[in-house]
Amino acid sequence: MSATDAVTHVSDASLRKLIGYHMKRAFNVVQVDLVQTLKPFDLRMLTYTTLVLIKDNPGLRQSQLADAMDIERPNLVKIIDELEGRSLIIRDRVPNDRRAYALKPTPQGEILCNKAIKSVEQHEDQLLAGLDESTRSSLITALQLIQKSEPNRTP
Repeated sequence: MSATDAVTHVSDASLRKLIGYHMKRAFNVVQVDLVQTLKPFDLRMLTYTTLVLIKDNPGLRQSQLADAMDIERPNLVKIIDELEGRSLIIRDRVPNDRRAYALKPTPQGEILCNKAIKSVEQHEDQLLAGLDESTRSSLITALQLIQKSEPNRTP
């Protein structure tokens, strides 16, 4: 084949042997749909995740949240600022550690978060309608096993 021959079909057969390739392609489908699902709430995947974790863990410190989300603390500050600026969360100084902040949802943040959670659950139900409960459970178990196999990762 010369450099001037046009490719008429792109084969990804070598890649389709890899689980990671399938995971990435599946995530792309989930992500595109999730972006649309969160748009009415003016949330992105990261702001949604942050808000849910704060709602489920009121009083969570920023350092704990960064660890839970596996993101750098300076990147988290921007997300926290955004959510606080929208009056969805508040950060209070921790009384015995003036360097730390405890994060809590506002009533407005709780309401928005609960609506977004319902919408995301519906999004997943529609997207995964072709998978029965047993398959969904097996998929979650498999993904958790992959997460636990990451080097330097604490369970």
